[in-house]
Amino acid sequence: MTNQTLGEALVAGLKQRGVSCVFGIPGVHTVELYRGLAASGIRHVTPRHEQGAGFMADGYARASGKPGVAFVITGPGLTNTLTPMAQARADSVPMLVVSGVNETDTLGQGYGHLHELPDQHALAKTVALVSEHVSLPGDLDPALERAFATCCSERPGPTHIQIPLDVAGHAAERAPVAKTPPSRTPDGDVIQQAAAQLLAAKRIVILAGGGAKTGAEGLKALAERLDSPVVQTVNARGLMHDHPLTVPASPSLKSVRALIEDADCVLALGTELGPTDYDMYATGKMPMMPGLIRVDVCPDQLARHDTKIAIQARTDQTISALLATLPDRPDQRDGAGRAEKTRAAAYEEIGPDYRAQVEILAAMRATVPNALIVGDSTQPIYAGNLYYDHDRPGGWFNAATGYGALGYGIPAAIGAGIADPQAPVICIAGDGGAQFSLPEIMAAVDHNLHITFVLWNNHGYGEIATSMQDVGVEVIGCDPTPPDFAATAASFGIPYERVSQNPAEIAAALASARARNCPSILEIDITGDRPDQE
Repeated sequence: MTNQTLGEALVAGLKQRGVSCVFGIPGVHTVELYRGLAASGIRHVTPRHEQGAGFMADGYARASGKPGVAFVITGPGLTNTLTPMAQARADSVPMLVVSGVNETDTLGQGYGHLHELPDQHALAKTVALVSEHVSLPGDLDPALERAFATCCSERPGPTHIQIPLDVAGHAAERAPVAKTPPSRTPDGDVIQQAAAQLLAAKRIVILAGGGAKTGAEGLKALAERLDSPVVQTVNARGLMHDHPLTVPASPSLKSVRALIEDADCVLALGTELGPTDYDMYATGKMPMMPGLIRVDVCPDQLARHDTKIAIQARTDQTISALLATLPDRPDQRDGAGRAEKTRAAAYEEIGPDYRAQVEILAAMRATVPNALIVGDSTQPIYAGNLYYDHDRPGGWFNAATGYGALGYGIPAAIGAGIADPQAPVICIAGDGGAQFSLPEIMAAVDHNLHITFVLWNNHGYGEIATSMQDVGVEVIGCDPTPPDFAATAASFGIPYERVSQNPAEIAAALASARARNCPSILEIDITGDRPDQE
């Protein structure tokens, strides 16, 4: 037995597992879960909406490599967090959501209690990798262990723990906890088979996904050993910056598909081969991948595509094993020439409008090197996802692929700024997406986070309007009036500047914003209507 309440034991258990920050909005249903938090040393960040809490936890996890943790109330608190949980699941981001739930004897009865859901636990299970219900005080430790073991597993994702109101205030009880099994290492015989196939191939192409993020140097060494171009999905950008073998372009592009299909061996490292990366134009066809060798920690993923050799292991471990097996000197296969040709063709293929936006991204990168660029679903992010070479591993991430949740950028950037206060953070959001989560900027003000919120203002849902026009649908619903962002910034008490699409002008404004030690808004008004600024 212990003198701690269950809520205090929860906080202690989080701290014991390395949690240093939680994102949450307190409510009457989570009061007991907050007991002991103020004295624990764990930082608490208060968003303006539970969806913001979830997206902040996501951005925190991506920037820190540690699980992002959110505290939310019963019912609407949890349902508001389901969208961020779904985004985290799509992108394999470690997240733990801790919620309250109504008293045990009322569950499923339909009495109409405050925040009541028909079955909150079942609802959470549809999105979380695991959802734990703490029905007795002794259930807490095993629930925490299972939740962390799962969300921090080799293929991470969101997990959930719910604690009933009548249990949260009880005295905590210690319970035996099962140990997490050791990580799976690559099978030596399979590594030998893969190495033999790679040595025999003449035109290798490496596909790097988000699962390769922890092994940038190993990836470069393997690419050089094999003299292979490396195509990077959105979540792998930055791993091969400015390298002769890099192809920082979407495998949905025809030019990149041609490179892949011309290969005689494709090595896929930590990529789920999902259609939002490999078939974003919805052709219904994936690029052909000759002689596919696929590396993934998840057996379910390995079973989803025809594969010649499947290696169930972490990407970094597999790269190390392959480097230990392959000869030291590369057998030249004109990898740099093939990569250069593909880069040029891909850049031409994205068209003049997107090329102009990529030039803006390049100007931002040059002005603020080694930044965390966190994006929402907006035109410059779409352009960058098609073609952009970032200079920081894991430093380019957004919600425009996978689950594709709008409103992600602002709170995720705040979470990233909390996780790494020394890193420059730039958030890129459209005026439409920004209106989903604009109030969250006040959390950046509360914590004096040095984030530049770049708002791409095309006065509506420009990308959707174009998509409707392209298929002959009369445009409707795509022109929500944006707020006066200058007035908004003034109400937030933060600096503001409006610029045109000119990359040099944007770079100068961004440099000015970065010189200030506070959050700021930089509006890029693409309509050309720029009223005089005072």
